[in-house]
Amino acid sequence: MRFVGKVWRLLVGVKDGLVLLLMLGFFGMLYAALSSAPKVPRGAHGALLLDLSGTIVEQPTVVAPLDVLRGSSSAREYRLSELVSALRAAATDDRVQAVALDLDVFTGGGQVTLADAGKAIDAVRQANKPVIAYASAYTDDSYQLASHASEIWLNPLGEVLIRGPGGAGLYYKGLMDKLGVTANVYKVGTYKAATEPFTRSDMSPEARQALQAVASSLWEDWLDEVHHARPKAQLADYIRAPEAALAAAGGDAAKAALDAGLVDRVGDRTEFGRRVAAIVGPEISSVPGSFKTIRYDAWSRSNPPGDEHGNIGVLTVAGTIVDGNAPAGTAGAETIEKILRRGISQHRLKALVVRVDSPGGSVLASERIRRAILDAKAKGLPVVVSMGSVAASGGYWVSTAADRIFAEPGTITGSIGVFGIIPSFQGTLQKLGLGADGVKTTPMSGEPDVLRGPSPQAGRLIQSSVENIYRRFVGLVSAARKLPPARVDEIAQGRIWDGGTAHQLGLIDRFGSVEDAIAEAARLARIDPADAAPVYLEKEPSFLEAALQSWTNDEEQAPADAFSRVAARPRLMMLQAIDDAQRLLAGPAIQARCLECAPAVPVQPRQSAPSKLAALLELFGR
Repeated sequence: MRFVGKVWRLLVGVKDGLVLLLMLGFFGMLYAALSSAPKVPRGAHGALLLDLSGTIVEQPTVVAPLDVLRGSSSAREYRLSELVSALRAAATDDRVQAVALDLDVFTGGGQVTLADAGKAIDAVRQANKPVIAYASAYTDDSYQLASHASEIWLNPLGEVLIRGPGGAGLYYKGLMDKLGVTANVYKVGTYKAATEPFTRSDMSPEARQALQAVASSLWEDWLDEVHHARPKAQLADYIRAPEAALAAAGGDAAKAALDAGLVDRVGDRTEFGRRVAAIVGPEISSVPGSFKTIRYDAWSRSNPPGDEHGNIGVLTVAGTIVDGNAPAGTAGAETIEKILRRGISQHRLKALVVRVDSPGGSVLASERIRRAILDAKAKGLPVVVSMGSVAASGGYWVSTAADRIFAEPGTITGSIGVFGIIPSFQGTLQKLGLGADGVKTTPMSGEPDVLRGPSPQAGRLIQSSVENIYRRFVGLVSAARKLPPARVDEIAQGRIWDGGTAHQLGLIDRFGSVEDAIAEAARLARIDPADAAPVYLEKEPSFLEAALQSWTNDEEQAPADAFSRVAARPRLMMLQAIDDAQRLLAGPAIQARCLECAPAVPVQPRQSAPSKLAALLELFGR
């Protein structure tokens, strides 16, 4: 029997070895496939196809391997800097004769992000190259981008639905009362509305005033951009009375958009393809609507943004600011600190640009990132912050380290305020017939008590900490912006501001894109802006992250017609609300975060609905 046991163990060992070899071989081939980036074929020419089936973001999210195993997924995200670089290369390269902009399943982006992409499209048109856009339906985001095209095509069964910023949000107070959950809130700032969904069933007058002002400003900026890009569009009449435009067109939504000058041609995808083929030539003559195509992935890899040997470092702070390490798309303080230190040691940088597109998050993490930027300044590097669609609360905290702050009129910033929220479950226990009791050795033993609720003394201590952090926040802004603390307190109070108002208040220095910020950083470093070469400081994804990333894209396609997309929005808002609840209740007790900045960014949940719902129920069930 001993002999048989030894043979069996040998066979098991051989089997395990073979399995290991097969796994190594599989991942080796997968690595080779990922490493061999597609290239533009030699002699290729035609239309650069931008089939944007996802969102445009500052920094695409890398889903952690463990989240992949839990079933997490996300739609594809396109990096803004790569898209802009690809379009600018297309403007000057003779191989690209036109740009085909396919927006059929485009799901949006921040307003400033889309404006920057639109400027890159303008550069192609200025080079006398046509940009032809197509979609089965256009909504605010897709039309903002399409308005920069030289021709806009719409499916005969499609429509243009422009709604403008605004809409209802979710408030959880009634649900929490039913569950017996108490949100113990500690905050500073009359307008700090991040905690209102947990304490109210509707919006406070102060929050309504601030949000209405920002939404109105964003809407004006959107109208100005689209009107400038497409002056012949009769936007005002179409938006004011869409039912009248539809009735005048005999109920034909596509014709209504055509009559109003919002689109140039009505036709299906085959007709659109024939139009592009008339400019660049057909790919396969026997296939109707085919045209000579240069694929975006190959083109963007051949024309990457930045320069490995650049002299201006560009550091991205995108997503929620969190403590510790975090994958791309989330601003992990430790990760960003390491990226910046490595960038300074590996590159001969003369200046630093920090691109901020974040609603904030952890106070400690925000301060750690600010200190890392100050360390770079201490080495003699001028620092310029370039704000994206949103740079608020903790995002503004980080920005106070800059010598100059650039933003756009459509940027949402400010939200200079601090809050803390600790859930307690005394009501839940009572509903379940459970009790909670214990002993103390000091007044703070077991505090904050989430079973019976924090004691009054613990509540006063937490509130005192929040007020102290708020005073520090005001002090940072006062020193950085050279404003009296009383004035900063007056314009702070947790209120969000649009970029135009923020400029008037002195919270930012100038309007401009990230390219303008790079040029300013070069001037501060006494470099000719023409000689400025940006190098993007990024964390390279691990082999496993790169291998799994292609598996995390959500296979669910966005609905093609505009009304279905609008109807799907409440579901996305519900998922986002659950995600916000999870982050608030499970995150740091004290945060500098702006939940009310939602008008600036698209709703893009990155987990499956069951995962989020389970997480929320788990939180409420603790």
